[in-house]
Amino acid sequence: MTDPLTSDFKHAPYWWDAAPLTGSPGGALAPSYDVAVIGSGYTGLRAALTLARAGRGVAVFDKEKPGFGASRRNAGFLGRTLKHAYVDLKAAKGAAYALSIYRDLSMAYESTLAFIEAEGIDCHAVRCGRLIAATSAAHYAGLERELEGMRTDLGLPYAMLPRARLREEMASDLYDGGAVIPDLGSLHPGLYHRGLMTRALEAGVTIFGECDVTAVERGGQGDGFRVTTSAGRTRARDVLVATNGYTPKSLPWHARRVIPFTGYMAATEPLPPDLLAKQLPHRRTVIDSNLDIDFFRPAPDSSRLLFGGATANGLEDPAAIAALLHGRLRRALPDLADVRLSHVWTGQCAGTFDMMPHVGRHDGVWYGMGYNFAGVPMGSFFGLKIAQKILGSPDGATAFETAAFPTVPLYRGDPWFLPLAMRWFAWKDARLARRGDRR
Repeated sequence: MTDPLTSDFKHAPYWWDAAPLTGSPGGALAPSYDVAVIGSGYTGLRAALTLARAGRGVAVFDKEKPGFGASRRNAGFLGRTLKHAYVDLKAAKGAAYALSIYRDLSMAYESTLAFIEAEGIDCHAVRCGRLIAATSAAHYAGLERELEGMRTDLGLPYAMLPRARLREEMASDLYDGGAVIPDLGSLHPGLYHRGLMTRALEAGVTIFGECDVTAVERGGQGDGFRVTTSAGRTRARDVLVATNGYTPKSLPWHARRVIPFTGYMAATEPLPPDLLAKQLPHRRTVIDSNLDIDFFRPAPDSSRLLFGGATANGLEDPAAIAALLHGRLRRALPDLADVRLSHVWTGQCAGTFDMMPHVGRHDGVWYGMGYNFAGVPMGSFFGLKIAQKILGSPDGATAFETAAFPTVPLYRGDPWFLPLAMRWFAWKDARLARRGDRR
């Protein structure tokens, strides 16, 4: 194939077709607010909505148009997983800690689906199930060990699928079988964010799009803060930083603790329904078992396949990104070798030095960030928990607030080491595969 792009190709998220970005002129800044929220993604809007419905005056600020960031760019996967496997976390920090973390992960997942249903947000939220495709025999064994530990201790369902049966779930011979987790879900992230934003505005939240926050300083009214923005200065009793992969260096404590990295995604042109059904017969979401994952899913509102991978590879040119992603598609799903891509896009995600999401308060400023590929359920959950904390509710407690939020010396928010980290992930995956082959 000489050109993998359609004639109407867009270098923009597929999700924006159904949920285009809109401006949100907040009008003039008020002299003060009860709460100032920096970042208009899932975390910021869920917190703002909860606070406004409790009678607080809330302003949300975003450097770009609301929805420009990862909340309308991500894959729309709903799960309850971390980069730290449950059994490894249990071995390292004890059963009580691991159980509390993974119970909160389950609560994040279930509460997000319950919130969407209660609010009537039409965003194609479903429990479609997930296939984790094993990239080696050793990965397959590790998956079974992990999932059996979670079933034993947490009662979470799964089913192993040997290589000979993989085509029951995916039209691929690339993987050494996999695992099906039948109750995980997916949604349309653009429509979810739009619904969340609509309800926040209806509740009285003021949203200032294209309004950069340049400083947050102690010394507002009473024990509050001065918040300096590109539209002027205001005061707030409480401040929430909910910027994740878009955290600016003007928030130095937070920028030192998140590692922004670029994720890559694409959408195919519309496929014949039979061809799409052959690729993913049960319309599940799919990730592979590597640390640096490839992932696939059917579009919820068309006959396209959506997929991504090659995280943090440094590419910026849309044609180069498309060529790389198309190669991943051909390798995993060879039936789609001649299919063209209609959309290619990127987005800023954020990891952390301990590969754990973090929520809490530093120097009086609330934060929730570092989602490590779990941003849809965890971002929504953290927004709710932070709002409950601000309101003084004991329901705001979560296991994720117990750990210190680490950084490393000399790091200032510029992740120059990412190429080295990605090569280390690849080496670790290959080493595990080789170890399995020798057994």
